[in-house]
Amino acid sequence: MSRIAFLGLGNMGLPMALNLVKAGHDVTGFDVVPAARDALAAHGSAAETIGAAVAQAEIVVTMLPAGKHVREVYADVLVHAPAGCLLIDSSTIDVTSARDVASDAAAHGFVMLDAPVSGGVGGAAAGSLTFMVGGPEDAFATAQPVLAAMGKTIVHCGDSGAGQAAKICNNMILGISMIAVSEAFALADRLGLDHQRLFDVASKSSGQCWSLTAYCPAPGPVPTSPANRDWQPGFAAALMLKDLKLSQEAALESGAVTKLGAVATGFYQELVNSGFAGKDFSYAYKFLADLEGNG
Repeated sequence: MSRIAFLGLGNMGLPMALNLVKAGHDVTGFDVVPAARDALAAHGSAAETIGAAVAQAEIVVTMLPAGKHVREVYADVLVHAPAGCLLIDSSTIDVTSARDVASDAAAHGFVMLDAPVSGGVGGAAAGSLTFMVGGPEDAFATAQPVLAAMGKTIVHCGDSGAGQAAKICNNMILGISMIAVSEAFALADRLGLDHQRLFDVASKSSGQCWSLTAYCPAPGPVPTSPANRDWQPGFAAALMLKDLKLSQEAALESGAVTKLGAVATGFYQELVNSGFAGKDFSYAYKFLADLEGNG
């Protein structure tokens, strides 16, 4: 088992760290919020500074809100982590920041992987996350047993930054498809078509997709979907907007044409601006249905 420092004990990070503890790893955590540190300390151990958390670590795992936080935290980690420590960042950030931090790590003698996740808070708690990993093959092989304690699907996507690229592209697909499914159910409402009847047809036909079959945005057909608990996240609309903005930044930088990605970004910006940032991103259906109802 490994000595692991886990930095960032929020809604995703804490259950991920707890799964590492359950797997028998020696985990020391850090978060700027004392209550988050206390929550881990009840099961593992927590430190009051980043330096203290990483001082004896063989592996450092981070789960942080944005690229600027990753840059700030690793500036500290690179000073205090012991030689040979493997660095794994599971935050969802822009590709440029991921590559820049990995380059800084290499200059300090460390190997770093970008390993963002898919699966949300439920997947983090269940240990069923999907990891999309960028970085050297040998480091990926070393990290696999650790990632396997937190996830079920672990894919090596390529060199540094490739994990973030995969996450951004995947979530652009997800954001677009959720709007499409939400529009279809909102239209069905206006046409007098029952939610379950539409689901029974589309889930077995060419309209089938994950946003429909696993995460249906309309109440009824998928009992485990957020739609059946007042669209509580799940994966918050604000986080979907963050990921879609990352996709559009990447498209601009690379010269890619992502017309539907741009439309989806605008839609989720409108949803967030309307006061629904904390609702699950599948609230897209209710938002559309309410707009139509007022029309």
